[in-house]
Amino acid sequence: MNKTGPIIIIEDDTDDQLILNEIFEELNYKNQLIFFGDSEEALDFLEHTDVEPFLVLSDINMPKLNGMELREKIHNNEDMRRKSIPYLFFSTSAEQQHVIDAYSRSVQGFFVKPNDYEKIKNTIIKIVEYWQECESPNYIKVAQ
Repeated sequence: MNKTGPIIIIEDDTDDQLILNEIFEELNYKNQLIFFGDSEEALDFLEHTDVEPFLVLSDINMPKLNGMELREKIHNNEDMRRKSIPYLFFSTSAEQQHVIDAYSRSVQGFFVKPNDYEKIKNTIIKIVEYWQECESPNYIKVAQ
């Protein structure tokens, strides 16, 4: 996990993209935001970039390749798995089966997207601050 890397947001709803962009700007996090409205484009980017993202926030219900299918492809790719990129679902729906399926694919979090701006902002703060504090295999400090 690269804590200074970009945050990948996979969201096909442009209104939600705008809200998330506004929230991240307001919070003044230094990480670049990279939006994808299509899971296949996100997968292509993640497979072919040298960039190591900080984390991925993904919707579940998307055209072409849904969030679960995308997570499965990323999890099965050894090169991407070794980068230890936190993959979290941030979706308007939280059917119990979706949550079970997500965690069976080793997703690191499942969050329901609130309908209120301040609640979305508070959720983003919790997510980003948690992962900023979290250690990962690639970035553990050597004890001296």
